[in-house]
Amino acid sequence: MILDQFRLDDRVAVVTGAGRGLGAAIALGFAEAGADVVIAARTETDLRQVAEQVAATGRRALVVVADLADPDATAALADAAVEQFGRLDIAVNNVGGALPKPLLDTSPDDLAEAFAFNVATAHALVRAATPKMLATAGGGSIINITSTMGRLPGRAFAAYATAKAALAHYTRTAATDLSPRIRVNAIAPGSILTSALAVVADNEQMRTAMEQATPLRRLGEPGDIAAAALYLASPAGSFLTGKVLEVDGGLVAPNLTIPLPDL
Repeated sequence: MILDQFRLDDRVAVVTGAGRGLGAAIALGFAEAGADVVIAARTETDLRQVAEQVAATGRRALVVVADLADPDATAALADAAVEQFGRLDIAVNNVGGALPKPLLDTSPDDLAEAFAFNVATAHALVRAATPKMLATAGGGSIINITSTMGRLPGRAFAAYATAKAALAHYTRTAATDLSPRIRVNAIAPGSILTSALAVVADNEQMRTAMEQATPLRRLGEPGDIAAAALYLASPAGSFLTGKVLEVDGGLVAPNLTIPLPDL
């Protein structure tokens, strides 16, 4: 049956930034599809709540509290998966970010920090996970979470958008290097209703404006991204590699504008 292609029975996934938001939704979606998960973030209480939800599905979760801005801490998750569950099949790079800042206030250090947090940490996990995935008969699947801002220009997003664009192209180059045993794809979310977007979601005027600027006339839910991740991680997505899925409601221009004066 076609639905069987979306199963992850007895596979093992690492999901970074899994304490809440997209990472938590992805980890829980994988568990519902039959996978055990290594979930990592900085806040233990958040991770414990996600682990309880995973356990309710009948699967297992290993909680790892770590500062994932440190590439070494991120890389260590691959060993943790094998030590706890005996294998590693899927890795989701979901950490990243950078605060908006006007272009002329964005320093070279800001760019370097954004690249390190969004790209170098992902690369660290890819390097560590690859040998573990190659040890399994089916190879593996790596999923990088980029952003619609990696392809759509917007004011004040020079550091963030550049780093996410780099992660998208990293995905394509890594897919070429790791084929055919390991598939590497990415998801570029649009505006998703997580805590990071709470300032917008709680402002009716701002939220309505964003919804009207989105072709599907709504903001995304974490489950929208989890469903895309399940597709990429499962046999259903076995003929995809080096691709970026744009899960953004059809955006062709940014739906959030940060007001800045003209120069």
